[in-house]
Amino acid sequence: MINYIDKENKFTELFDPKTGFYVRSGVIENGKDTGIDPFMRNFPQLVDVGIMGNCQHGKSGLCVKSGIQCYQNGLDTEKADMTVENFKNIVMQCKGKVFQFALGGRGDVDHHENFEDILRLCRENGIVPNFTTSGLKMTAEKAKVCKKYTGAVAVSWYRAVHTERAIKLLLQTDVKTNIHYVLGNNTIDEAIEKLINQSFPAKINAVIFLLHKPVGMGKQDNVLKADDPRVQQFFKIIDGSKFDFKVGFDSCSCAGIINFAPNINRSSIDYCEGARFSCYIDAQMNMMPCSFANDNPDWYINLQDCTIQDAWNSEPFNKFRNYFRNACIGCKDREYCGGGCPIVNEITLCDRKEREYFEN
Repeated sequence: MINYIDKENKFTELFDPKTGFYVRSGVIENGKDTGIDPFMRNFPQLVDVGIMGNCQHGKSGLCVKSGIQCYQNGLDTEKADMTVENFKNIVMQCKGKVFQFALGGRGDVDHHENFEDILRLCRENGIVPNFTTSGLKMTAEKAKVCKKYTGAVAVSWYRAVHTERAIKLLLQTDVKTNIHYVLGNNTIDEAIEKLINQSFPAKINAVIFLLHKPVGMGKQDNVLKADDPRVQQFFKIIDGSKFDFKVGFDSCSCAGIINFAPNINRSSIDYCEGARFSCYIDAQMNMMPCSFANDNPDWYINLQDCTIQDAWNSEPFNKFRNYFRNACIGCKDREYCGGGCPIVNEITLCDRKEREYFEN
């Protein structure tokens, strides 16, 4: 068990690298836990590292055919993958401070030419690597590498033979395997059907639902709305059912949970961690509060010019945090959703009259 103490923000964390168990105290005053959630950390606890600069199967239109509108714009944009030297630089700055890396970017992490070296670098320095893949070129050998180094692997739900094949390979190798399911207007009916019929692949660890965002190739007409009866039905199913797997959400979904799933324990959810507990670094070493800021250079801080700590304390990151400090001031539940998304607020599943977008 690893213990991290943030003296500046007055709280402590425990993380078990073997199981992934994580717990954070409330703000500690006079030696006692106040029960008040800390607003931020003095250094990111989770770093999303986009080691991929290009998507090997983007030109094939695989994502589009699968109903996925790539927020990284992998179909049209190609840049160099992150070098091992740059990745090692990030690792050494994070050593002893960061518990986990979420590896991703514009393409499948397991296609990186230094895939195993990158995973090994993490483990050798006390960081648990996790990543998401389409599963298109997952092999038995790669699955063994995943078993050796990763905490978990997520397979994007691409509605294809290769999706189920990759899940099967990973499960056979005893890798903790999740499904990442992008939830939009074009997929919510399927999600409802699969939850009702419990028809996701057997023996997976969890299905993680990720809200569709109109970023990159993401279309505005695919954004779900709070007044959509299907949204309410979806959360009602989650709220009142038991499954053979865990169910999780990205933090962008907090407003939907609060508004439509009253039985979910609120202590188990946390609103957007961007610039509060996490950050994203792309293959060109641009650090930003969230990966969905990838098409707006106003949020970028280039790590060729400064450290991760400098970027964390920079004006763009403070600006991002100010949204959470000031949005939806009149709402009694703002402590649980922070006012929704600062980048694309229209994805926030809330139509309360108290909803108030804060313009930095």
